[in-house]
Amino acid sequence: MLKGTLMELHDFLSPALKCKNTTMRAAITVHKRVVITLWKLAMPDSYQSVGNQFGVGKSTVGAAVIQVTNMIEELLLSRVVTLGNVQVIVDGFAAMGFPNCGGAIDGTHIPILAPEHQGSQYINRKGYFSMMLQALVDHKGCFTNINVGWPRKVHHARIFRSSGLFEKLQQGTFFPDQKITVGDVEMAIVILGDPAYPLMPWLRKPYTGSLDSRQELFNYRLSKCRMVVGCAFGRLKALWRSLLTRIDLSKTNIPIVITACFMLHNICESNGETFMVGWEVEANCLAADYVQPDTRVVSRVQDGVVRIGAALKTSFMTGQATV
Repeated sequence: MLKGTLMELHDFLSPALKCKNTTMRAAITVHKRVVITLWKLAMPDSYQSVGNQFGVGKSTVGAAVIQVTNMIEELLLSRVVTLGNVQVIVDGFAAMGFPNCGGAIDGTHIPILAPEHQGSQYINRKGYFSMMLQALVDHKGCFTNINVGWPRKVHHARIFRSSGLFEKLQQGTFFPDQKITVGDVEMAIVILGDPAYPLMPWLRKPYTGSLDSRQELFNYRLSKCRMVVGCAFGRLKALWRSLLTRIDLSKTNIPIVITACFMLHNICESNGETFMVGWEVEANCLAADYVQPDTRVVSRVQDGVVRIGAALKTSFMTGQATV
């Protein structure tokens, strides 16, 4: 994080984080608490190691992380994780090959220590404890909607159906009412998911099983656009590597810290921060200890939804869709 971005974050949080000196000791400055938090989130270091780095106790590091991430979530969430200019997003995905698309959605696992009395709910099929999160990204890989805090045993489709995002998409209030005609079918703005998500009028997912040439082309276009969400998760974890090791916080505080990492990712992306390829390579080495479990396929299809997919397949083959 560049100094300018750090100071912008510090200045915004400072009024809410200021502490008064006491007769026993001087309060740790806001700047130091912010830097301690960023270091702890960015490095797979223990609280003791971070404390040694900054000359404070590990309990002070823990308190700083909770204080700062709480304020980041409270003050910045609605500002930073937001949809932005929908037309720019739609144009961005159209340039990648999929028309009238407003985002790509996926989930990922964050390794955690076993929660007390609820460990069985959080152990995944790869044998480690994890918390599920789900996110929607735009064409540039910025997060426009996040849903954090689910046990691993909850399926992607259930997380999605229980989210505020699903409700807004179902009601048609998340995106503007902007339709295009594909063949003889009207299609509203859609999001793109993997086979674990339910097929909806506003959610497209790849075909599975034995595919014909039209289905293969459809899957290629969809997969090309969906790569943006996988890349976004990769960059997120490469920058905030605490997400690659078992987060040792309470079940209540883990979602707050994870959410803060998403917001810091968006801040860095929007400020044009440099991202080194080597960071992702190093992060992949850490991630090897906690391999992402496969998702299960959802096969239920709503009436009428198939026609949209059929129209898209034909338009891709004939070259009538936006490229």
